[in-house]
Amino acid sequence: MVNRASLEKRPDEVATMFDDVAPKYDVVNDVLSMGQTRRWRRIVVDAMDMKSGQRVLDLAAGTGTSSEPYADAGIDVIACDFSLGMLKVGKRRRPDINFIAGDATNLPFADNSFDACTISFGLRNVNEPKKALAEMLRVTKPGGKLVIAEFSAPVVPLWRTMYTEYLMRALPAIAVKVASNPDAYVYLAESIRAWPDQDHLAAWLQESGWEKVTYRNLTGGIVAVHRATKPPESTPEGAAEAIAAHKGPVAKLRRNIVR
Repeated sequence: MVNRASLEKRPDEVATMFDDVAPKYDVVNDVLSMGQTRRWRRIVVDAMDMKSGQRVLDLAAGTGTSSEPYADAGIDVIACDFSLGMLKVGKRRRPDINFIAGDATNLPFADNSFDACTISFGLRNVNEPKKALAEMLRVTKPGGKLVIAEFSAPVVPLWRTMYTEYLMRALPAIAVKVASNPDAYVYLAESIRAWPDQDHLAAWLQESGWEKVTYRNLTGGIVAVHRATKPPESTPEGAAEAIAAHKGPVAKLRRNIVR
């Protein structure tokens, strides 16, 4: 099991944990988020703004719930995840979607393969998230976009306190009633608390070579949707220059980020 105290994330252990919860994953998410998950995912699709015929990588796609809107719109979507259990559930439900097993830190795709990449509520579970951001940059075409939805830091102090209480007390209690593996949702709560805030993720994106980084808070900052663009003439040398140009304190970056 994933080490709760340190939140060290061995890929095989995290994958096994998601394999265990795969059959009821989407239903449990709806219950625990009080239906907000569906709204958050719709906002991601709107932010992607893809057209029929374009190619999208949906990373950490799980059972493919996040991939379905693209497939339904005639967009070539690849649903990639490292949990075989999640992929099997998704393939049974949507055999028309291309599900591929893959590691976010070593993607099985060629350079410049996709018009856009997206990852929803999965970056937090990656052992080396900065490496995953660099990999998504590699497989995205120059000028292509990245959209990330991830749990974040509520911006109102009272709301933050209430949310923390929900994560650490109510969520595990509810998970015992509705989930096949309640420990997985204890990990969920603890991983959310340990995850960096909106500005730090924005800084990681810039340090990884992405540009035009912005984010939008949803539900008071419980979730943040980050958007970024791959430089139009992105090369290994250009990426290195972008990384060097954007290194610096998070406080400095805050002034340049549109919320």
